[in-house]
Amino acid sequence: FFLAIHYTANINLAFSSIVHITRDVPYGWIMQNLHAIGASMFFICIYAHIARGLYYGSYLNKNVWLSGTTLMIILMATAF
Repeated sequence: FFLAIHYTANINLAFSSIVHITRDVPYGWIMQNLHAIGASMFFICIYAHIARGLYYGSYLNKNVWLSGTTLMIILMATAF
């Protein structure tokens, strides 16, 4: 919510609004970094979960593999 107040979702102004949040908003640099690090940690946890599934052979169940692959594609699509 805090970042959404100052963010402009315009293709021409998006980068300058991020710079504004980082430089001008009080503690904006902390919020921006927490947001970026949190998103990276989320995907690290997802990849660790996938590695665990591969290690324990969860991919042998076709339904589990298909649902996991579908969720991973959706997560990657929403990240970009």
